[in-house]
Amino acid sequence: MDVFKFAYFPFVNAAAKYVEALDFKLDELFSERVFEQVRERGKNRVLESIGEGITRNVSPDRVSSEKELLSYPVARILVSCVNDGYLIKRYALSEAKSAFEAVRELREDELKEFALDFDINAVPCEKGIEIHFTDYIRYASVIHEPKWKLVNRNIDNGRVSLSREDFSRLMEEAIRKKIEHGLPLSVPPEICASMGQYLEEIRNALASRKSEFSIEEFKEIMPDCFPPCMIYAISSARAGVNLPHSMRFALVSYLLNIGMNTDGIVELFKVSPDFDEERTRYQVNHIHGATGNTYTSPSCATMVTYGNCYGKEALCERISHPLSFYRKKAWILKKGQH
Repeated sequence: MDVFKFAYFPFVNAAAKYVEALDFKLDELFSERVFEQVRERGKNRVLESIGEGITRNVSPDRVSSEKELLSYPVARILVSCVNDGYLIKRYALSEAKSAFEAVRELREDELKEFALDFDINAVPCEKGIEIHFTDYIRYASVIHEPKWKLVNRNIDNGRVSLSREDFSRLMEEAIRKKIEHGLPLSVPPEICASMGQYLEEIRNALASRKSEFSIEEFKEIMPDCFPPCMIYAISSARAGVNLPHSMRFALVSYLLNIGMNTDGIVELFKVSPDFDEERTRYQVNHIHGATGNTYTSPSCATMVTYGNCYGKEALCERISHPLSFYRKKAWILKKGQH
């Protein structure tokens, strides 16, 4: 790959080495006037990730390609200075999704080189791409559509056959995981201070985005009383993470049980990578009793069985159901007000 490709894939190891070879100091990137356009683009990458997604700038020459490439470390540093879990997840997902089309357009030799950067040995085959099933599981396990289950794939001698489209989707997940796990960076305080104006703009956009879904807006629901498992599920959903089916059911049924309306729940899932409004609305209405059966959210024991118990705290030891946690916590808070 060359700098023109690195502009599309700034997260690969060769791109990082290219940046190192440019031989400038970190503080220059955040102070020198010559890098002002790079800083602006880095800020816009973060703002776009909070909004509708990162757009890829066309880089017709080496200089513009290098500016696009350098904007990536600027964006990562800005995200790290803000150091917000929701922003980190959202940014990583947006970078990965914006790279998806570019991955699809790679030549076979480039694709093989690209996959090796993620320790995946990709071999072109008649149906598209073959990879070892362990590599498939590593990245497909968080994609919850039925076709991504290993049992629904063709396996021959331990290798899984994928279409070019599906392999690109798998690489999107690999990119997301790599970027997310690499954040936040340890950034010198003076660097964050020098970017104060950009950081204020990002924080304002982030606050605005978060306020689009506010639990406080729905009836007399008390978000401070949510059990840690549901706080985790809501945080993940709002960050655009594809929740496992069991956790999605638990979250939807819980929110319905405490009085949240269908529109609010559908809005919550709008940032999911594979969001389908009609399908989501149908599923929420189904759980709400459209077919005659109203579902109660799963018990704590069921949450543990499916691996959906997160952040257990002291009160969890005294209850056996997320709804019991909510009621008990509400009682404790109201008692403390008298």
